[in-house]
Amino acid sequence: PALALRVAHHLMLAHGHAVGVVRRNVPDAKVGIVLILVPVDAASESAADRDAARAMDGQFNRWFLDPLYRGAYPVDAIEDRVRWGHLDSTTLPFVQPGDLEVIATPTDFLGVNYYSRAVMEAGPDGRPRGVPQAPPEDLTAMGWEVHPQGLATILTRVTREYAPREIHITENGSAFEDVVEPSGRIADTRRLEYLRDHLRMAAHSIAQGVPLAGYFAWSLLDNWEWAKGYGPRFGLVRVDYATQQRTLKDSAYLYRAVIAGHAVPDGPVPLSAGGRS
Repeated sequence: PALALRVAHHLMLAHGHAVGVVRRNVPDAKVGIVLILVPVDAASESAADRDAARAMDGQFNRWFLDPLYRGAYPVDAIEDRVRWGHLDSTTLPFVQPGDLEVIATPTDFLGVNYYSRAVMEAGPDGRPRGVPQAPPEDLTAMGWEVHPQGLATILTRVTREYAPREIHITENGSAFEDVVEPSGRIADTRRLEYLRDHLRMAAHSIAQGVPLAGYFAWSLLDNWEWAKGYGPRFGLVRVDYATQQRTLKDSAYLYRAVIAGHAVPDGPVPLSAGGRS
């Protein structure tokens, strides 16, 4: 854990230096950073579980947001690390004079990757640990809870507390098992509903004053999912890896309709015959 904190700091420091380099070379570039952000709820109203949620938020969200927008690491999260034995003192040994000013170099936008929320309870040792909030049949193929309200929660919270100039949802999507019908159609209803519900939360966030300027579905194509390889399928377009055939899933037609109408349709989504591309 101590090494991870050092690496994270230098990752952020590299970002801060890179902002200036990009702007010097491309004066009209819009420069930002992308963070995976997770709204954190307590498993109960107990003081211990609420503190576990605070601690998780500090180490996962605020550990990056605070230095970017406030020029300092969150004090409570540092104290947590000392208590857990990750740091020897509240003085961070890897932070050099001027580092935090570099990290807090103003950016043009914040990118937010959002997939699900975290629900935390206090473990036997007092440290936060996650607890499941949905039965297996209500999870994605990655084992993640579908929680579209969390997108609005994180967007409005970031806007209120950090005031980025502009926000883009740079990743948002779900992996489910796909079934190819004899006609070629892929009726990925759960992915379509995930996409529709999260887009509605995005629209709601804009109405609440969030400076949301872009949305990128993850992912256009089925692809390699880190350590899980080609198993999970996040794509709006199915890839037959043996033949490289691409097939638009029903979720792709929804996405097309949203782009064409600049609105989330309530009724059935028009589909092309066979679904082939």
